[in-house]
Amino acid sequence: MALRSIIRNGILLLILLSCSSYSFSYSPPLMRYQDKIRIREAILISEQYGEQIWKNLEQLPFVVLLVSDNTEFLVNHPYPSSDFQLSENDTILKTKIYFRSRRFSDKLLATFPAVKGVPCIVIGLPEKTNKSSSEWTITLLHEHFHQYQFSSKGYYQDIEGLNLSRGDSTGSWQLNYPFPYEDEKIAIQFNRFRTALQEAVLNRMNKSFNRYFKNYRKERDKLKSILKPADYNYLSFQIWQEGIARYTEYKFLTLLDDYTPSTEMKSLTDFIPFSDLRNKLFKNETGFLNKMSLSADKRVCFYSIGFAEALLLDKENEHWRQHYMTDKFFIENYFRKL
Repeated sequence: MALRSIIRNGILLLILLSCSSYSFSYSPPLMRYQDKIRIREAILISEQYGEQIWKNLEQLPFVVLLVSDNTEFLVNHPYPSSDFQLSENDTILKTKIYFRSRRFSDKLLATFPAVKGVPCIVIGLPEKTNKSSSEWTITLLHEHFHQYQFSSKGYYQDIEGLNLSRGDSTGSWQLNYPFPYEDEKIAIQFNRFRTALQEAVLNRMNKSFNRYFKNYRKERDKLKSILKPADYNYLSFQIWQEGIARYTEYKFLTLLDDYTPSTEMKSLTDFIPFSDLRNKLFKNETGFLNKMSLSADKRVCFYSIGFAEALLLDKENEHWRQHYMTDKFFIENYFRKL
């Protein structure tokens, strides 16, 4: 009996030691080094240049939910939900990073209240979202501007005032609103409008600009006149929200000529100089104005429209951004000399 007891106790001891060894050897999943560098670079750019574009932008928490293959990492959230565990107290981002099992698509590039009602940048890895390190970093700034919009006073109440949700409380109406993309009459006038807009933007530094600008305003007014009020509200909302976010990307890039990226950022194998991105973005957005199809591209058209109209606003009323959060959704109002 003594021998059996010794054997039994020895087996139990081995099991306990094995479990103890496992528990001590366990380490939580960690965010990749290169992803920390990209996020840090976006935060540094926002802190250094954000105030020059949008007042108090840098005061907002830069909350990121990074979606990797199997894990989501939460950065800069003021009060994570209980389903998150501590990954590490990171010295690169200088904040605690939390993790949980993956719930969202790893191809997302979006901002919404994903964790405890706080607007979070929910973003997949660069290789899953088909972006270089530099493009991915600038996309973070685009999404951070959405956090700025969503956190503004009266944002959600003002959206309700547009009467576009039709009872949808999920917010999916912003993507699925039945805009008349297929209406031939509207498509014809939309093409005239976006062509006039492109001509005005490309000639905004020329002596003939006023002629192009007047034609753009005329074609814009014609488009408004044939849209139903609700449809025009939706068009205006998308231009205000998504178009100005795309413009914000470009505005950051125009300020980065005197910016020196961190050594770690420049060492990433797919780093692209920000000046190259600026030129590429302008060429792509203005070029898309000439070939977009309302029926095929749908709401994606409104990104480039807002981008281009914001450049005209910069020329016609340099103070327009001061009124962006107090006079929402109809950016044509900003052309007034205030």
